[in-house]
Amino acid sequence: MSDPIAAFPTEVSGRVAALPWWRKASLSLFNWVDSSDSVRSSDLVETAGRGGDRIAWLRVLPFLALHLGCVAVIWVGVSRTAVLVAVALYLVRMFAVTAFYHRYFAHRTFRTSRTLQFVFAVIGATSVQRGPLWWAAHHRRHHLHADTELDPHSPNLRGFLWSHMGWFMTPEGFRTQWQRIPDLVRYPELRWLDRFDVVAPVGLAVLLYGLGSLLQSTRPELGTSGAQLLVWGFCISTVALFHATVTINSLAHRFGKRRFATRDDSRNNLWLALLTLGEGWHNNHHFYPGSVRQGFHWWEVDLTYYALRLMALCGLVQGLKPVPARVLAQRMR
Repeated sequence: MSDPIAAFPTEVSGRVAALPWWRKASLSLFNWVDSSDSVRSSDLVETAGRGGDRIAWLRVLPFLALHLGCVAVIWVGVSRTAVLVAVALYLVRMFAVTAFYHRYFAHRTFRTSRTLQFVFAVIGATSVQRGPLWWAAHHRRHHLHADTELDPHSPNLRGFLWSHMGWFMTPEGFRTQWQRIPDLVRYPELRWLDRFDVVAPVGLAVLLYGLGSLLQSTRPELGTSGAQLLVWGFCISTVALFHATVTINSLAHRFGKRRFATRDDSRNNLWLALLTLGEGWHNNHHFYPGSVRQGFHWWEVDLTYYALRLMALCGLVQGLKPVPARVLAQRMR
């Protein structure tokens, strides 16, 4: 059987990098739908030439449009149904990102079935944080080079805005670093989801619009509509979810307390932990990323861990990796 990583090129020739601007623009539009790393990809075209660390504005237009979509709340209004849907989708998708994108795909801190692996990969993809392979690869790079020049999003080196969102808007940031995830690329369904990462969020948006339209005609007393559920359930909920998630990049390396003497500047922050269902215990996590639990002590609220424990009791996940006693004994003096 051939090596699956070999199917994904990591560089292109200078000849491809010399394509005219209109060709590069068309490739950026193509990558809205197909984000694969190929010689057709504007990501690699730019990376092979110049500008690998400059924001690819045409490529990120859909992301900017998502933020502008929140402004439409002025016209669609608000209802209790819309707010409840937005909150529910925030919590469900945050769990998919924290439990599966992060603790499962990036760190392999528990086991699950291939079916459930894919189900939560799809849910995570609706959060508009790219595919699970891209997410895991960049996160593994972060842990390997945290707060050094090779860290893709250290706030101490390039500032708040870059660590919060600028880093992934570049041609280099859009690439999936296949060599970092050899344990994951063997799943064709995950590679497909990573390549066509736009399918899941678009599907969610269509579903929300259809549900809102159905409720408008069958349950008019709820005061909602297709456009309202689209704005609240997709735009507002997704933007809030995104910015809450990336605070762990931009804020959890600057604000909080340090229990462990790590090589980076990671910190524990209760408020970020509450916002992200447990990810705010970032210093704990950087000291020992191999544990499924990031709140090492009972008073460190880690809702993702509690939910995973419940799933384990139901037999949906197995092998939750604990915090070793030797780790708990190594506190910063």
